[in-house]
Amino acid sequence: MLFSTIVATSRAVGTTRSRRTKVEELRSLLAVLEPVEVEPAVSWLAGEPRQGRIGVGWRTLAGARVDPADAPSLTVSDVDRAFTELAGLAGTGSTGRRRELLATLLGAATTAEQEFLVRLLTGDLRQGALEGVMTDAVAATAGLPAETVRRAFMLSGQLSVTAAAALTGGADALTAFRLEVGRPIRPMLASPAPSLADAYSRFGGDVSVEYKLDGARIQVHRHDETVRVFTRTLREITGSVPELVDLVAALPCTSVVLDGETLALDPAGRPRPFQETMSRFGAESAHDLLLHPYFFDCLHLDGVDLLDAPLAERLDALQRVAPEHRIPGVLQPDDAAAKAQFEAALAAGHEGVVVKDLTAPYAAGRRGRAWQKVKPEHTLDLVVLGAEWGYGRRTGYLSNLHLGARDPDGGEPIMVGKTFKGLTDALLQWQTEEFPRHERSRDAHAVYLRPELVVEIELDGVQVSPRYPGGVALRFARVVRYRPDKTAAEADTIDAVRALLPATDSG
Repeated sequence: MLFSTIVATSRAVGTTRSRRTKVEELRSLLAVLEPVEVEPAVSWLAGEPRQGRIGVGWRTLAGARVDPADAPSLTVSDVDRAFTELAGLAGTGSTGRRRELLATLLGAATTAEQEFLVRLLTGDLRQGALEGVMTDAVAATAGLPAETVRRAFMLSGQLSVTAAAALTGGADALTAFRLEVGRPIRPMLASPAPSLADAYSRFGGDVSVEYKLDGARIQVHRHDETVRVFTRTLREITGSVPELVDLVAALPCTSVVLDGETLALDPAGRPRPFQETMSRFGAESAHDLLLHPYFFDCLHLDGVDLLDAPLAERLDALQRVAPEHRIPGVLQPDDAAAKAQFEAALAAGHEGVVVKDLTAPYAAGRRGRAWQKVKPEHTLDLVVLGAEWGYGRRTGYLSNLHLGARDPDGGEPIMVGKTFKGLTDALLQWQTEEFPRHERSRDAHAVYLRPELVVEIELDGVQVSPRYPGGVALRFARVVRYRPDKTAAEADTIDAVRALLPATDSG
C-alpha cells in the first residue's frame, strides 16, 4: 500500500467530529492492508512509530529537509524499513547516516507526506486518545466483539500488535493473549464523582472506600526472584526504585502482580509533595528519598490470574500476600463510616477517597464507573494548548494558559478555558523555558503547543458557554501542578468536564 493512503486516512479522521465516520475511515483502511502493513499503519495512526523512539528530533529533521516529491511513490513497507534502520543507528558515524537516511526518505515524500512524517517523528501527531476509535475499527474489520479486542489490548499493551492478531488470526489469536507476569498491562482508572454520597449510593453500599493518595501509580510484577516495576504509562523504572524491588522480593509468594501507588513521606509520616515522589521516577539510580508502596489490587497470585475475579476476591488475595502494604480502606461501610474514612484521608494529608464496586472485575485501560474518585475540590487533568505572553509583572513570561479536554473519539483536545491563577514565579520561569520545546506555532500574543503537557486544574465548577467549542467553560480555574506522569491520552475528557455541569444546565 502507498504511504499516501495512510496520510489521507489520518487527515480524514482528524477533520471529522463524528465517531462513526472516524471508525468507518479506519475500517476501510484496515480492510485493505497487507498483514505485514497492519502494525506500522496502526502505530502511525495512533501517533508514533512502532519502533518507539528512533533518535530523531526537530534539529535533526531541520538539517535533513529537502524539496518534496511531485507524486506519491513511498510504500508503507518503505517507511517502516527506514524507521527500523534509523532506530538501530548508534556509535561513530550514526549522526551523518541518520541525516542521510532522513533526507532520502523525505526526498521521496510529497508535501503532505513530509508534513505527516515530521509530525510523526516529533510527537506532534501523537493521538493516544484515538485508541478507542481504532479498537472499534479493528473489531468491525475483523468481525469481532469490541470487548474481545479491548481485552486483548489490555493484556498486550500494544494496539498495533492487537490489531495484527485480530486481522490475521481472529478470535483465536486474541484469546491467546494472557496476563503474562513481567509484561505490564494497561491500568484501570477511576472517574470523578460529584460527591461521596453519589459514589456510595451508586453501588448500594457494597463498596471499598480507600484513601486516594497524592502519589505515583505503579504496577509491580514478580516471577520467582525477578521483580519489575512499571509506571502508569507502562514505562519500566525497576532500576530507579530498589527499595520497592527488595520489598516485593520478600513477599510470601512465588509470582504476583500488584497495582498501587507509591509516594515519599516526611519524618512525620505525611506525604511529601508530588514533585518529590516523581523526581525518583526519572532517576538513573536510587536517591536518599525512600518511596513507600501502598497496594490496592492484586491481579495475579502464585499462578492464578485474578483480572476477571470480583474486587472482593482480589482484595482477599492482596491481604494474603501484602497485608502490611495495603492502602488504607474500609469494606462495606455504612454512610457514617464512609464519611469518616473520607475525613481521615484528608486529615492524613491525602487527596480524598476512591469508592470501588466490590463486585466488579478489573477493567484495565478504561475509565469506567466501577471506581469513583472523590475529592473535596473539583480537579481536572487538562492538556495545555498554548500560553499567552504576560504583561505587567509577568512581562517576558509565558503566563495565561489555554486549556483543553481530551476528545474521547481521538480528535484534537477541545478548549474549555484559560487561566493564569496559581502560577508561581518558579512555574512561570519553567513554562517560559519549557513551552518552546513543545511549540506548534506562535503569533504576537501567544505560543501554541503540541498536545503533550498535562496540568492539574482546580475549579469551582463549569458552566454552559458558547465561547468554546465544547459548549462549556471552567469557572475560577487555577493551576495545582503539572502532571509529568500523565500523557495527553490520559487527560480528562470533554465528557468528564460536562459531567460537572449543574443538573439544570446539563439537562
